[in-house]
Amino acid sequence: MSDQGGGSAAEPLLLGVRHHGPGSARAVRAALDAARPRVVLIEGPPEADALIPLAADEEMRPPVALLAHAVDEPGRSAFWPLAEFSPEWVAIRWALEREVRARFIDLPATHSLAWERDGRTGGEGEGEGAGRDEDAAGPGSQEVPEPDVADVRVDPLAVLAEAAGYDDPERWWEDVVEHRGVGEKDAFAPFVVLEEAMGALREAYGTGGHDRDLVREAYMRLQVRTAQREFGDGVAVVCGAWHVPALRQKAAVSADRALLKGLPKVKADMTWVPWTHRRLSRVSGYGAGIDSPGWYGHLFGAPDRPVERWLTKVAGLLRAEDRLVSSAHVIEAVRLAETLAVMRGRPLPGLSETTDAVRAVMCEGSDIPLALVHDRLVVGDVLGEVPQSAPAVPLQRDLDRIQRRLRLKPEALERELELDLRKETDAGRSRLLHRLRLLGIEWGEPTVSRGSTGTFRETWRLRWEPELSVRVAEAGVWGTTVLAAATAKAEGDAVTAPGLADVTALAERCLLAELPDALPVVMRILADRAALDADVGHLAQALPALVRSLRYGDVRGTDTGALAEVAAGLAERIFVGLPPACAALDGDAAEEMRRHVDAVHGAVGLLADAPAPGPGDLQDRWRSVLRVLSGRDTVPGVVRGRAVRLLLDDGELGQDEAARLMGLVLSPGTPPADAAAWIEGFVGGGSGGGMLLVHDERLLGLVDAWLTGVPAEAFTDVLPLLRRTFSAYESGVRRTLGELVRRGPGTRGSTAAAGSGIPGFAPDLDMERADAVLPVVRLLLGLDEAEEEAGNELAGVAG
Repeated sequence: MSDQGGGSAAEPLLLGVRHHGPGSARAVRAALDAARPRVVLIEGPPEADALIPLAADEEMRPPVALLAHAVDEPGRSAFWPLAEFSPEWVAIRWALEREVRARFIDLPATHSLAWERDGRTGGEGEGEGAGRDEDAAGPGSQEVPEPDVADVRVDPLAVLAEAAGYDDPERWWEDVVEHRGVGEKDAFAPFVVLEEAMGALREAYGTGGHDRDLVREAYMRLQVRTAQREFGDGVAVVCGAWHVPALRQKAAVSADRALLKGLPKVKADMTWVPWTHRRLSRVSGYGAGIDSPGWYGHLFGAPDRPVERWLTKVAGLLRAEDRLVSSAHVIEAVRLAETLAVMRGRPLPGLSETTDAVRAVMCEGSDIPLALVHDRLVVGDVLGEVPQSAPAVPLQRDLDRIQRRLRLKPEALERELELDLRKETDAGRSRLLHRLRLLGIEWGEPTVSRGSTGTFRETWRLRWEPELSVRVAEAGVWGTTVLAAATAKAEGDAVTAPGLADVTALAERCLLAELPDALPVVMRILADRAALDADVGHLAQALPALVRSLRYGDVRGTDTGALAEVAAGLAERIFVGLPPACAALDGDAAEEMRRHVDAVHGAVGLLADAPAPGPGDLQDRWRSVLRVLSGRDTVPGVVRGRAVRLLLDDGELGQDEAARLMGLVLSPGTPPADAAAWIEGFVGGGSGGGMLLVHDERLLGLVDAWLTGVPAEAFTDVLPLLRRTFSAYESGVRRTLGELVRRGPGTRGSTAAAGSGIPGFAPDLDMERADAVLPVVRLLLGLDEAEEEAGNELAGVAG
């Protein structure tokens, strides 16, 4: 055992590192090769000692992380991420390859998790260490600062870089460590220098505001002593460089034990989980994060000529995005990067030089493609893998099995997934994603399909984040399989749902997730809540989700009889309660009620096609309600106007009658504010009212005549309403309306525009022009695709 590292032959070899530093990783490997220790002690939770052999498994591919969570509260967790270029990972692999003992020696997770619970909370990666970017941080740690305003937290790298005349700690680290020559004669020299620097900082700043480190370092010293008694002088320690002076310190055993006395405890479990380069970056909030994990991974893995290899990667990425990048661009970028390094006095081109070269040569000075390079390569979307033999909660095992069966592999790179629910595999994927969302595991997010809008298609945006492993552990309290856990979670959410709309939304999610055992429980609670809730607004909010659920049930072959019965009952209660609920409303409440009327109208239209029990026709009764709303003076103008518009759209009200009602409302006896609200309800709210005015110049003339007759003192009051109404129209519609008003409204009813001289209007339908757009309409609606699929199915049957 070498006596390098600043101690005698009997002292341990202390290798102070920067976590996730490829230069530190190379130096650790060289030092271990030179020292040949009998045991390697590594900064990390000792509960993970049993997991170390899994690092040799062929299926283990970094970046990965040790995950610790409290057994009774899985959401209380901590991560210790390790990349391929992390010195701790290199030390573990070195020990396994040479059959040397490896141990973790940091404060046990059983204490650190309890410590967080007792008053110090953090975000992702909370646990051992402190939230800083220098060597002192634990390999996967983050700590929230103490509330004491006098507590000054020190970033060792920033202090050392400033002392060396650098304004950027990352650039200083690259110059003095990453660009150091490989194959130096003294493998221990960098650690001696770094220990001296950290020793000076600890003398000047003490703990640097990281008081918890005193406890951690006391525990580490005790573990080092234990290893020395067992292995003699064959002990090597790989830890953050910030801790090396404290581990070298000659502290009494009794003093160290006193610091550890009375620490809180929780029962903790630990396993390996996949990690990503993106989650190693500072922007993710990870305390020991680095700016450029992808770049560091490249530096560690490149056997030679790292700049040339990096710029070749960049060129490949840009070419894949259809940018014109040739070999000549790569050659010129290499030359520019090397020239910039000489001009800036750097030993080799670093990330800043290569980035400037890429911007100038390959991106033509644009930062837009450069942002893609930063996202995909400098940070990167590498997702690690862990072997199936790693410990996991039963729910995680079941999820892994389903993912393999459905060929739905977690990926760090965001991607879109199109599903056709008529296919068995796609239907299974949809069920899984909906069940996971119900469990709070947001692997996929539904998005608007760019193709067909039918209910048999879904589009998902997928991205796996490491934190989802914690969500899976948390959801394990609901069951051992995805189906059982989602069912139990749905039943529990139904009982605790705060409102009727929440229960109906839950019923919709149960249908999407196909939870047949949970749906009866949810429906029973829904029926009970609906019977007790007399608020028409709540009922109106609940109805659309129920009706959508009926459509999903049809697609998935689910029995929705009970759902249709509850939906019909809700509709009946809305019909009875809506007119009185619309009386005496202020402006905001009236606008909200208008939205409820729109939602109910759409829901009734869908519900009318469903096998809903009950006497009479729902649509007829709903139209009767709209007629009542349109003619009752106590109903706000925005609701009355919308009721008239809905009746007109459904063909239940003639244009002459609509014009008569508008004329009455816009008569001089109506207060301008009420008239403006009526107009907003009739032609506003994104209902296509602009096109109605374009094609019915009689209605436009009524609006124009009323508007020009509004008294000057009232015009300011109605202007905001009118602006809100007309600003929602598309620019082409506003332009056409302006042209019509400029020319002066005609007197020929709905066909008056024919004589106005405006192109595109005529007394009768132009069949030739209408036929010309049919191919485009069929393409937009996906009719050709549907007919082709139907033809293929018929051909299959015939065959």
